[in-house]
Amino acid sequence: MHAIWSGAISFGLVNIPIKLYSGTQSHTLDFDLLRRKDLCPIRFARVCKADGKEVPWEDIVRGYEYSDGDYVVLEKEDFEKANVEKTHTIEITSFVHEEEIDSIYYDKPYYLEPQKSGLKAYALLREALKETGMVGIGSFVMRNREHIAVIKPYENLIILNQLRYADEIREQRELKLPKEKITEQELKMAEKLIKQLTTKFDPKKYEDTYINDLKKIIEAKAEGKELKRPRAIPEEKGKVTDIMSLLKKSLQEKKKKAA
Repeated sequence: MHAIWSGAISFGLVNIPIKLYSGTQSHTLDFDLLRRKDLCPIRFARVCKADGKEVPWEDIVRGYEYSDGDYVVLEKEDFEKANVEKTHTIEITSFVHEEEIDSIYYDKPYYLEPQKSGLKAYALLREALKETGMVGIGSFVMRNREHIAVIKPYENLIILNQLRYADEIREQRELKLPKEKITEQELKMAEKLIKQLTTKFDPKKYEDTYINDLKKIIEAKAEGKELKRPRAIPEEKGKVTDIMSLLKKSLQEKKKKAA
């Protein structure tokens, strides 16, 4: 794995030098954009608006337009000068119970690996978090932006979960949500179905079946075959769904499968 950030975890007077690694990887298929008539690959170019010429990466800088047509150019050193401490430190400012953090705020997980001089302090923080059941809340700067972070133990390591800011969560007021009354019988039937389907969560049971189906289509087309489309279930417009009959049918189907 390649470290994408290095610095230190800081809490109180304790300083733990660490490296940060992405905790996830994507399994999406890579598609190239092609011109339809001859399958010629398409590339995106960085073109100057003034003269229409392509500009190489080494000649591109970041600029902020502070007034119409006037720019201030910022170099890498300028971003670090904004807050030298936060560009190199994950500062834990408080500890909270993990259940206090709603899942909507979680964004990306990262692995934290201690450097040689921080092995003992890293192990101490990990075990203290396990014993207390608490997580650390802190902030740090990565890719020219400050992030909120949750520091928590995971198996034998410490992970950092990047959080979203409260103002990044969209308002729900525009959504049209149901106001229908639910009967006690309907609620009990739904609860019964939930209990029947309750299991222990095992992430290994789940896989991206859509990607697998796409691969089959790609392989078939490469061999000159044409796969049949699955027959779509026609939607019955205007039909009022009897929720109770659907719940009963679902319970019966579950019993059949169990048998």
